[in-house]
Amino acid sequence: MAYTPFDLTGSVALVTGGNRGIGFGMASALAQAGADVVVWGRSADQNAAAAKELGTFGGRVVTREVDVAVEEQVVEGMAAAVAELGRVDSVFANAGVGGSPGPFIDSTTAQLRAVFGPNVDGVYWTLREASRHMVERANNGDPGGSLVGVASLAAIEGTARNQAYAATKGAVVSLVRGAAVELARWGVRANAVLPGWIATDMTAAAQAEPKVAEKVLPRVPIRRWGEVTDFGGLAVYLASSASSYHTGDSLVVDGGYSIF
Repeated sequence: MAYTPFDLTGSVALVTGGNRGIGFGMASALAQAGADVVVWGRSADQNAAAAKELGTFGGRVVTREVDVAVEEQVVEGMAAAVAELGRVDSVFANAGVGGSPGPFIDSTTAQLRAVFGPNVDGVYWTLREASRHMVERANNGDPGGSLVGVASLAAIEGTARNQAYAATKGAVVSLVRGAAVELARWGVRANAVLPGWIATDMTAAAQAEPKVAEKVLPRVPIRRWGEVTDFGGLAVYLASSASSYHTGDSLVVDGGYSIF
């Protein structure tokens, strides 16, 4: 008999920031595994491009322009996803910004607020609204669900010159752990994903900097930048019944950087 837990047919996955980067890598794998996918992003053009590609895998694809730093848009977006697709089984709170690297002593409150909005408030509201739906569903006899917060290696390493960003990612890890403990009675799991050095638009400037390549890549045992496709299998696992006993964890995806 074939092992089938990774078949997501009939499941609905929502990915914030799912129109590019790590979010799109996750959305693509989820769609290929059979899930219907909801993509949130601020760009209508990028949403449309993502939907076109995701639609080739055969499932339903819904996109919505949502700025996760605006609470009303998150609340309305989650309600719309449930209304249109009937349910949401897994949520990947991936949308975020990279901050403004620079000396800590020169940083400003405006820079702090700019990064906390999408990276903390947005994840909080997204997972809260998903939790409300999942708990209600469980109380009606249909328990289960998977919440995933995309943090960063910055949450657990000493991140110089970008402390505000690191603080937001540490907050995501703590938020997820609290959710994992509280929501387990309804069969809802919560985990964090901590990417390392990944080749995305957000890290384009770092990738182009020779000094970064000199100092970073030699510390990555796999000897390459991570790719967005490296998050597909993990997304499918976390959305599937294969991870039904896996909660409250922080899964590091960094090519071995943090242990070398």
